[in-house]
Amino acid sequence: MGIFSFFKNKKTFFTAEEQALIVKAIQSSEKTTSGEIRIYVESKNPFMDAIDRASEIFLKLNMQNTKDRNAVLLYIAMNSHELALFADEGIYQQVGKEYWDNAVKNMLSEFSKDQIVGAIEQCIRQVGATLTEKFPYRGIDDKNELSDDIVFGK
Repeated sequence: MGIFSFFKNKKTFFTAEEQALIVKAIQSSEKTTSGEIRIYVESKNPFMDAIDRASEIFLKLNMQNTKDRNAVLLYIAMNSHELALFADEGIYQQVGKEYWDNAVKNMLSEFSKDQIVGAIEQCIRQVGATLTEKFPYRGIDDKNELSDDIVFGK
């Protein structure tokens, strides 16, 4: 072991293949929209409401800086069994609170069947379709403003 072996590695919640499927779903969804989707996964929520934690992460990842304010964060706390969707004002105002509540309910239903990766992919496709409808791809002046990689917390 190396000299720094006492440092803990960040926990991985998905296999490399599962991570690739999730990232591919993000990339596929973003091909038809100017919107952005990110996933943040951590072990447990540090003693706050899941939507408040998602808001905190959203700001920490500078997701509020997209041109059209159309970024969406899927926040998952695996051991706390919590999740939240946090959408920037541009897309949130287009579809309203009920849309986001229903998307979370759909994911929870799949999570309860231990279909976590499938539920994440389904959510990404649903959000991606909505982003496409409200913020279609703009062609040459459209760019990927945020990384498509999953962000892993502690």
